[in-house]
Parts: sequence; C-alpha cells; structure tokens
Amino acid sequence: MFTLQEEYNVLGYLNEKVNGVKSILEDMLSEGTPQYIIEEICLNILTEDLKPSRFIYIRSLLAEEFEKTYTTFHESGILTYEVINLMESCKEVFETIGFTNENEEDPTLRNALIGQIADYLS
Repeated sequence: MFTLQEEYNVLGYLNEKVNGVKSILEDMLSEGTPQYIIEEICLNILTEDLKPSRFIYIRSLLAEEFEKTYTTFHESGILTYEVINLMESCKEVFETIGFTNENEEDPTLRNALIGQIADYLS
C-alpha cells in the first residue's frame, strides 16, 4: 500500500481489485445469495494478496526481539516509518524464503528476518 501511495496508483489498484470481483458479485446477486455471504466472499477475494501482512509481522518481531528499540520508535512517533524501512530492508529475505500463511511461523524465516533487522539497526 505504501508503494502504491508513493507511485500515486492506489486508485488504479482499487479499481482493478473491484473489477476483479464484479462478475462474482453479479453472479451471487442473481442467485439470491444473502448479502452477508456476498460481503465475506468479496472481502476475502479483495484482501487475499494483502495477507499475511509483512508490516504486522516485522512490527511484531521488532516488539518481541528488539523491545527497547520498538519502544523508542513508538515513543518518538517514527515506528510506522521505521517498520516501512525495515520492510524494504527485509524484502530480499521475504522474496527468497517466501512469506505465506503456511510459513509465517517458520523458524528459518523468523531467524533470517531477525538477523536482517539487527543489521538494519546497527
């Protein structure tokens, strides 16, 4: 999302996502599918490529493994900025090992990211 904002492409991304569910939405409406089911299915499809969140994962690692730094960033108001920088710093690790719901708890991924975070912070 931050990259999309920097490239001024949020609207294009959102339009693409909505267009991707239009036919499914129309089919479910014509079949008389209840609204709450339609909403849940459409939201799952719309947010599928945003899961799991690298931002939340990095922020959690920072809070758990680098508690003092996390507190300093939080108290000085730069936590979000620094987590975004860490995401960029850890990009190669995420791409090499992969980051999915299935391997989110993988110790290899976790340890590689902790090492990368430590390098960034030093």
